[in-house]
Amino acid sequence: MTKRRSSLGFLGMFGRSGDLRELDNALRDADLHPALVPEGVKLTIVNLMKDHWPDEPPADAYRSVAQLFGYCIAGPQTFEQANGPERRLDAERRIEAALETGDSLDAQIVLMALHGKLISAEVVERFGLSAD
Repeated sequence: MTKRRSSLGFLGMFGRSGDLRELDNALRDADLHPALVPEGVKLTIVNLMKDHWPDEPPADAYRSVAQLFGYCIAGPQTFEQANGPERRLDAERRIEAALETGDSLDAQIVLMALHGKLISAEVVERFGLSAD
């Protein structure tokens, strides 16, 4: 089995890898412009996804990850305005479950937003998050 590789591209000669393009599209769909997310964070996210799904992620994996990450960055109100109350509630349930389990992909995504200093202060306060 060949390991999937991620690439940012180089001087316009080599394009971005498919996984980064797919994550960018999913972030846009979650109403988060990809330019607002540092490339290192996006690379880390796709690498976390590779660790979680060594072969290929399921069809909705990028959308699901982007929704949770978008919630973390935008905060509840802004996220709900763009994505609706059902997706807000889903993201909040996922964060609560991630806090209980501690070592899941969702927990790692929340931690990435927290350590990347991209997370909304409202999300930090609402869930009592800290970077200890």
